[in-house]
Amino acid sequence: MDKSEVARARLFGTDGIRGAANRELTPELALRVGCAAVKVLARDNARPFLVVGRDTRISGAMLESALVAGICSSGGCVELLGVVPTPAVAFLTGSRGADAGVVISASHNPARDNGIKFFHSSGFKLPDDVELEMESLIHEGLDESRPDGDAVGCVSLAQDAEEEYLSHVMAVVRPDLTGKRIIIDCANGAVYRLAPILLQRLGADITVLNAEPDGLNINRECGSTHTGSLQRAVVDAGADLGLAFDGDADRLLAVDEKGRLVDGDFIMAICALDMKDKGTLKGDAMVTTVMTNLGFHRAMEREGIRVHVTRVGDRYVLEKMLEEGLSLGGEQSGHIIFGDHATTGDGLLTAVKLMDAVVGSGEPLSALSGIMERIPQLLINVEVRDKEALLESQRVERALREWEEKLAGEGRVLLRPSGTEPVIRVMVEALDPDLAEEAARALAALIEKEFD
Repeated sequence: MDKSEVARARLFGTDGIRGAANRELTPELALRVGCAAVKVLARDNARPFLVVGRDTRISGAMLESALVAGICSSGGCVELLGVVPTPAVAFLTGSRGADAGVVISASHNPARDNGIKFFHSSGFKLPDDVELEMESLIHEGLDESRPDGDAVGCVSLAQDAEEEYLSHVMAVVRPDLTGKRIIIDCANGAVYRLAPILLQRLGADITVLNAEPDGLNINRECGSTHTGSLQRAVVDAGADLGLAFDGDADRLLAVDEKGRLVDGDFIMAICALDMKDKGTLKGDAMVTTVMTNLGFHRAMEREGIRVHVTRVGDRYVLEKMLEEGLSLGGEQSGHIIFGDHATTGDGLLTAVKLMDAVVGSGEPLSALSGIMERIPQLLINVEVRDKEALLESQRVERALREWEEKLAGEGRVLLRPSGTEPVIRVMVEALDPDLAEEAARALAALIEKEFD
């Protein structure tokens, strides 16, 4: 990718830099990102120190090597964490005193994609102005002068990083899972080693699915984006529940003993009520996004829990949590933030918090999930070439208004460009499931025709 090609691309999205590995997200770009990171992070001529982790994608080592070369060639030092979950990088950034942490992952996306995401020294994602400063350097050209001799950066391999992170999770809450039969779907991703270790240490009798990553099978028909096989396995084995992670383990979905999916809305509802009962739900309030089901809002209103709503994206959820001083927030996708213990969504932490609520109640997960009733909701992803054109289409806007009038206050319609994929998400909720399906399919068909 030459400089003119780099300049035409908007790099940082809602969740770092994403793209097809070796095509859009190339080693050349990764090297420039590493150089820019050092330029931005280096203050008072100090040598910046970064920790770098990745998931199991085949392109991960390639991009890691290029990124680290960029960092070191600009005078920064790196500690390689290896294959670890995204929340582990966020935690270790702070615990190891790094100036920044970097994750090479495309989360729940397929193996062909990859991404580069930064965490600030505090463990939070980089502020927009810092990302823009890095992006400006990449676009406009980096200073070609480079350090030499002892000013060149260095690389070391992390020691005990996984153990340090596991100890952190278990220090938050340690439910006794003795006698619990749990099936884990590791998505052939970053948590394939740590999830089994954690659950076994807590005493669970576990069966592990999709924990043999080959670089290409991450998220492939498994994990939190494809829960069908886990649902069947839970029923066939007579297990107490199932846990499904995504590729970088910042998300978690669950399956109850009847094989029914327990998504992020249900998990948030269960944890919110458990935290309220224990006096740890600050302000008796929480944060979620516009995608959260209406049934969740009705349940929280009934339980006296106030819900703040943001646009889709964990960074917006976190911003609102910090603004309001709250301890819980998350998304229907299973990206849940326990603000007193983590700076980003954490699938392993969510798992132990959910299990603590289950064990403490003495009830099966299916009973706890009864806290809310899902309003029928249909989500259709429509692949398009130009996501932003949706915002300018009068035909789509007119159709949206017409369907909102038909729902007459007993449902809602949401059209949203994905922040990580070339798709428009069409979401419809309605008390009448047939009407929800009719609306969603009609709008999806219109978008396909409009942007074909």
